Amino acid sequence: MSGSPTLVVNEIYLSLQGESTFAGLPCIFVRLTGCNLRCSYCDTAYAFREGKARSFDDILAEVTRLAAPYPATPWLPGSPELRPASPAGHRLPLVEFTGGEPLLQVRAIDLMRRLCDLGFTVLVETSGAHDISALDPRIRRIVDLKAPGSGEVHRNRLENLEHLRSTDELKLVLGSREDYAWAKDMLTQHHLAERCPVLFSWVAPLLPHQRDASLKALPEVHTPMSRQELVEAIVADALPVRFQLQMHKFIWSPDLRGV
Repeated sequence: MSGSPTLVVNEIYLSLQGESTFAGLPCIFVRLTGCNLRCSYCDTAYAFREGKARSFDDILAEVTRLAAPYPATPWLPGSPELRPASPAGHRLPLVEFTGGEPLLQVRAIDLMRRLCDLGFTVLVETSGAHDISALDPRIRRIVDLKAPGSGEVHRNRLENLEHLRSTDELKLVLGSREDYAWAKDMLTQHHLAERCPVLFSWVAPLLPHQRDASLKALPEVHTPMSRQELVEAIVADALPVRFQLQMHKFIWSPDLRGV
């Protein structure tokens, strides 16, 4: 291993982005090991502990290898006449840091910055329990707001809301009527839709064999809400949010890793 800094990495793979406003685009996922939350619906509990130390040089080499077949020029959606006068564009594939909780490893911020310098569009998906203000402004931050059904609502770092930019995204994972009512209150109380795009994501129930023993339990007083009920409530209440499903779970088996 070289003398460059290291991160504990669970997996690195190329797939399609399954969530966020970037859904459907090619994306290299850098999944880091470790998380200090135990959300009731977590589907990547294997990243709590599994992983090995990899140097920055090794990670950069792997990302470069996976990205090699793609042009190094920005991807611009739509036909030329429909594009804005100064389109930003994004180099494909995207690179997303996820976990686990990627901000637990503070050196990850430096690696994200290096990837930005190389021209990649870098996304980071974070639980919202950690300070996002130190991240390079070029990074697209996808920040969770944990609803009560997660069992971790008390871990929300609401100070992060003041650091959000229009290029960031807020994700609220909702699985019950109580979660939805809480999310509506948060949307109004903190003017969330005026800060950045807001994503309402439906909780895909875990099968018994998918559920890690360390996860928090769904509160007994909660009433489960189906994805159809969530969509119909969003429409009926005229909420300025984007509904999303985890696209990858409809393409591949929900148990499959590396997709």
